[in-house]
Amino acid sequence: MPDVLTDPDAAARHPETPRRRGRGNLRRTARKAPAYLVLVLGTAVMVLPFLASLGNSLKSYAQYIKVPPDWLPDPVQWSNYQEVWERTDFVTYLTNSLIVSGAAVVGALITSAMVGHALARMHFPGRDVLLVAALGTMMLPTVITIVPSFILFKSFGWLDTLLPLIAPYWLATPIGIFLMRQTFLGIPRDFEEAASIDGANPWQVFIRVHLPMAKPALATLGVFTFMTTWGAVLEPTIYLTSPENFTLPIGVMSLQGQYVGNDNLVTAAALMSLVPVLLVFLVAQRYFVRGVMSSGVKG
Repeated sequence: MPDVLTDPDAAARHPETPRRRGRGNLRRTARKAPAYLVLVLGTAVMVLPFLASLGNSLKSYAQYIKVPPDWLPDPVQWSNYQEVWERTDFVTYLTNSLIVSGAAVVGALITSAMVGHALARMHFPGRDVLLVAALGTMMLPTVITIVPSFILFKSFGWLDTLLPLIAPYWLATPIGIFLMRQTFLGIPRDFEEAASIDGANPWQVFIRVHLPMAKPALATLGVFTFMTTWGAVLEPTIYLTSPENFTLPIGVMSLQGQYVGNDNLVTAAALMSLVPVLLVFLVAQRYFVRGVMSSGVKG
């Protein structure tokens, strides 16, 4: 039988039939089936608890505690969300969380970009030592640093304010330093040299050339920082004591004590707290994957 790879006319003499194409597609589908199965199972593990919580948030309390449970709310209690919004301090908790997360994101982006750029593009004594020291702090558990941080913030008079939740992100985060350094290392020096020839100083090169090219990494760092601060529980629990200063996670936890016998309302409040995170991720998702992939290509 002629070899279609060595004989150009063989393909014309022996065209691929629909039956052959069907068998080939079937074999390819069979090879991919395990991967598809894993993806379906993984998606189910993530989505089903969310759907169950959504259903519980729309039930009356009597239906919420019913055994065996009803999977669908009947009737749908949209008023649960309205009650959480009007009868609790949810707006206060939401405002505090937006202030903390917004300020933390701004601080992390500014300082991490500056430090990462210095470690990637500048040469000075002790640069590698500073990099190792900064990355080494990533291995320290939070419980080790929480007591010294508490003593420090107490000496500043910052306890029961939002400042202890914001200030650390204005000192550059280790993950932010690593992410931005890797990004700036991946930018060819030709751009920097061309800008320097045009008369740009190092600061202008950083602002006008390197930062615009680092948008995917900045978006990735912003999403990570927002999610970290938005869902933080340990630090707000330690530093905050007044309900008017509570962030959303602490506020939702406090509702469990205030609304005993109304777990459906607590579930509704918890789901409402997820909305800002989903919105931030949807806005930044086109940069997110590119930022994660590009951060590890240079050493």
